[in-house]
Amino acid sequence: MSDQVQRFHFSDSPVRGELVQLGGSVEEVLERHDYPERVAALLAEAMAASVLLTSTLKFAGSLILQARGNGPLETLMVECNHRRELRAIAGLGEDWSPASDAMTLAQLFGSEGQLVITIDPEDGQRYQGIVPLDGDTLAECLEHYFAQSEQLPTRLWLAAGDECAAGLLLQVLPGHDRPEDADIWPRLCLLTDTVSAPELLALPATELLFRLYHEETVVLHESTGVTFNCSCSRERTELVLLSLGEAELRGIIAEQGAIEVSCQFCNQEYRFDPVDVEQLLRGGGAGTERLH
Repeated sequence: MSDQVQRFHFSDSPVRGELVQLGGSVEEVLERHDYPERVAALLAEAMAASVLLTSTLKFAGSLILQARGNGPLETLMVECNHRRELRAIAGLGEDWSPASDAMTLAQLFGSEGQLVITIDPEDGQRYQGIVPLDGDTLAECLEHYFAQSEQLPTRLWLAAGDECAAGLLLQVLPGHDRPEDADIWPRLCLLTDTVSAPELLALPATELLFRLYHEETVVLHESTGVTFNCSCSRERTELVLLSLGEAELRGIIAEQGAIEVSCQFCNQEYRFDPVDVEQLLRGGGAGTERLH
């Protein structure tokens, strides 16, 4: 499966849609961590959802989808930018057990479960919306978010398979109150409710959309590729180290002989020996030539 998102809309209607199907990017994330099956499926769904949500942005930047709580599953986090570059991670609590696989979404995240959507434009102020994790599925929780934050009728359908995921979003745009459009939203939702997880995961976009909406006039836009890409770098790691302060850095070097930092998203490791740290403190970094 090629990873891509397909935008479409219904002719003479204020309803638009997005269909995303992911294979390689989900595989890239899951092969880096040994997650339980239930966690892997939820993380894959969250990846599909984050692409769908990013498609609603009208500016350059990133969207971070995070589910967090105090249960056996402490966090799921996915970051997707306007270039459709994804990275994702999950964090298990100390009380995770095989029995946790059978828990509901609310039970997995515990009594303090929250869904946090952070929108981080490259040029502008960061915005964050928070809603309780009070739905049976991640899709339902996201629909609650849209109802509270965006106030636009929005529905999502998500599915996860063996290292793959898919999702479909329908959303009403301004203008849905026109009399001639009165029944199109419930009609399209009823049609989309007939989709099965195997169809969502496996059918080509054009075939799936025709199966669902063959009695409607669907206009397809150009599809966009989706890729896994971690934004970590040695330069970013250096900035984190500098934020610790000179005394802390010298103390770590004296105790451990070197500083090793591993990216939780992609497992890339960055090592800083005493010469690296000294050079960093003097204002040099990854862009400065090192003398040996």
